[in-house]
Amino acid sequence: MAGKTVELSDDTFQAAVLKSALPVLVHFSAEWAGPSKMMVPVLEDLAADYNGRLTIGDLDIDRNPATHPNYDVPAVPTFLLFRDGAVVAQKVGPMSKGQMVEFLDARL
Repeated sequence: MAGKTVELSDDTFQAAVLKSALPVLVHFSAEWAGPSKMMVPVLEDLAADYNGRLTIGDLDIDRNPATHPNYDVPAVPTFLLFRDGAVVAQKVGPMSKGQMVEFLDARL
């Protein structure tokens, strides 16, 4: 859906992230993690702001245990920016919307 974050899973990760025509920001999260929950409204705003230029997805590491070990996710939240199936940037920890914009604009 346009301007919305995408819920990712181990089963959809390859098609939705690695084969995406657009860059994809993946939020590795966990339901129990307060900092991950804090990021949800920020990411929803960014999904609307970057609509058509970037896909933003959320991958719950507890419900989807197979994917995150492949990317050395040290904590939640961790953000990986993928382009053409490869990780081009990583940021660990919560960020404000302004910090997220700086992180993304420097790499898009």
